[in-house]
Amino acid sequence: MAERPPADDRVGRMEFMLTLRRRGISNAAVLRAMDEVPREHFVPNAYYDQAYADQALPIACGQTISQPYVVAYMTEQLDVHPQHRVLEVGTGSGYQAAILSRLAREVVTVERYFTLAETARARLETLGMPNVEVLADDGLTGVAERGPYDRILVTAAAEEIPEALVASLAEGGMMILPLGPHGGAQDLVKLRKTTDGVVREDLIGVRFVPLLAGKAREL
Repeated sequence: MAERPPADDRVGRMEFMLTLRRRGISNAAVLRAMDEVPREHFVPNAYYDQAYADQALPIACGQTISQPYVVAYMTEQLDVHPQHRVLEVGTGSGYQAAILSRLAREVVTVERYFTLAETARARLETLGMPNVEVLADDGLTGVAERGPYDRILVTAAAEEIPEALVASLAEGGMMILPLGPHGGAQDLVKLRKTTDGVVREDLIGVRFVPLLAGKAREL
């Protein structure tokens, strides 16, 4: 992978981190991960100078890399610890998986678009993140053969709670996902799997690309 130029100093890493703190991100491990992972490596060439702006950016296959605050917020709410195994559904650029790699023992990330999966795999290997495994597959199945997972993070919006993903959670595990209509406003939802069932907590309003079943026919 060719070396990439630094992100535009007009935005800057310091302002990036200050913005996260000002918006309420306080978990030291999450902040450290956000600081360590070079976001400019995960955005298209045309957007290098916007890599550290607090906004979503387009990537290949009609997908997006989420705005940094949303990445940090979802990660903080997921409450990842060093012993955890994490499943991410929706690899995209690989940025969220890279953040999770700094917090968890193992990350399995699934992407329905082969092109995105291959690019993310090469990028993560180049950046030295060996505890991330990238799979080109249907993430809605929950990759049951690799479960159960302590934490699951879904980075695309589901119109209803995916039961296969709930089944892949370990008892006491937690899942964060956007829930709501495709193309409309959604809620970020936290699900906790307990001995008495699944406990739901609604967090903040968000807008994500749709979570779709199956592998993509193209790309």
